[in-house]
Amino acid sequence: MRLVGQYGKFLLLAGLWLALVISALAVVNTTQRSRVLTAQLGDAQRQRDELRFEQERLLLEFSAWSAYNRIEQVAREKLDMQVPSITEQVLLQGKK
Repeated sequence: MRLVGQYGKFLLLAGLWLALVISALAVVNTTQRSRVLTAQLGDAQRQRDELRFEQERLLLEFSAWSAYNRIEQVAREKLDMQVPSITEQVLLQGKK
């Protein structure tokens, strides 16, 4: 009976040691995974900031290109358009 008691203690000790090793490996794995995800988060945030900057730049450029003065300038210079004089204007009446 004494031999069974010692064998049971050995199994208990071996089981606890195995649980400790598994727990330590799980902590290492979780820590590594956390570091990888933190690095990915930093990369994603940097990319987000770059895209926001690019969006703001494009919106500013779009507003400059679509300004009324810019459209009028292109119409005059490239398309050789001009505002019609009063005598060239024709008023049309719509159906009532």
